[in-house]
Amino acid sequence: MTPMVLLASAIAGIVLMLVLIIRFKLHPILTLLIVSMFVALFAGMSAAKIVPAIEAGMGKTLGHIAIIIALGAMIGKIVEISGGAQVLARDLIARFGDRRVPLALTLAGFLIGIPVFFEVGVIMVMPLLYGVSNVTRRSLMVFALPMCAAMLTVHSFLPPHPGPAAAAAQIGANMGRILAFGVPITLLVCGAGALIAQRMTRREFTYAPDIRSAISGCEGETFKAEPESSIHALPLAEPPGFWLIVGLILLPIVLIMLGTMLSIFLPSGSSYAGTAHLIGSPITALLLDTLLAGYTLGLRRGWSFEQVSTVIGSAVPGVAMVILIAGCGGVFGNILVESGIGHVISDMLRTTGLPVLALAFILSMILRAVQGSTTVALVTTAGILGPMISEMHASPNQLALLALAMGGGRTIGVSCERRRVLDLHKTVRN
Repeated sequence: MTPMVLLASAIAGIVLMLVLIIRFKLHPILTLLIVSMFVALFAGMSAAKIVPAIEAGMGKTLGHIAIIIALGAMIGKIVEISGGAQVLARDLIARFGDRRVPLALTLAGFLIGIPVFFEVGVIMVMPLLYGVSNVTRRSLMVFALPMCAAMLTVHSFLPPHPGPAAAAAQIGANMGRILAFGVPITLLVCGAGALIAQRMTRREFTYAPDIRSAISGCEGETFKAEPESSIHALPLAEPPGFWLIVGLILLPIVLIMLGTMLSIFLPSGSSYAGTAHLIGSPITALLLDTLLAGYTLGLRRGWSFEQVSTVIGSAVPGVAMVILIAGCGGVFGNILVESGIGHVISDMLRTTGLPVLALAFILSMILRAVQGSTTVALVTTAGILGPMISEMHASPNQLALLALAMGGGRTIGVSCERRRVLDLHKTVRN
């Protein structure tokens, strides 16, 4: 196939993906599989090679991230059910004082956002925000905006969230380096978000009657997370300690970053380097944290082994679809490579003269803005740029920064977040 035909097949595939998702509301898993097969056939791939390429792309991606995403979701579920998110928010508000409540909630959003998905985090803390707004007689937006912005930022930048983890797997970025660069960058972005939110909330906002009644009817001090009836016939216990929750959230990050740092300084091939690699592996770090969370937040607080296992198991269905979406993104990326489209796209993008960091940022931003899904935007961006990145022979630090650039573009492309937050408001009220 000529380069023009290959390029046309890639463009047609992306257009088809957007039409299927935006116009027909087709599920991203089916969309990515259909688009992958369409592009493969359009690009002239042998029919006998298409299915093996799909299987290889799925296996390569899921082999790296499936366990990581699942373990991260398990930690988040234990923290959620134990009431850890509310403990974090309340203690930080008490420590920062009444005048700095938005800053306290920004930090709480950062910490809660690491183990907990955005939607779950908002549902857990929104009644608390209603109560704070009612007690202080200040606008709900003053508290909700910086906290939600912080959680969205973490969701975009840091593993083990599905989008960043999938993008890292597709371009071969080391998660320890992503965290080493990403944590300070994320903190800076969250701080900037808090300052911007402060300026945006200076004026008064008019609320719909149902939201106004929810604010006046909620007291943050009396709020407790309502457990799901199927799994939460759990014994009453004292809320977990503030520093315990902080430690459980930060432990895997510290282990992964420590393993990465030690692997740089220890002699390659030595037993010490191997041990550091094992302990600092995201799988090992998250597994240890899951077991520790199950003990400290579950068994030690009166849960039975069966109840702990049930709570942990309940986290998996919620992320199964996300894991498969990430795998289908790997399929799309592998089809681009195997069909030769990736090489053509690499050559074309080089002619733009833009740095690859800027390309990653812009492409992720556009895809996020037009179709709405974080994970789809990141895995599609990684799939399109993957061949170009592999030809660059980028250093580990450069790969980590590229993964963060994709996350940054997704953070800017927030076309659907207003509807998303409004839907979550309805969920909380109901």
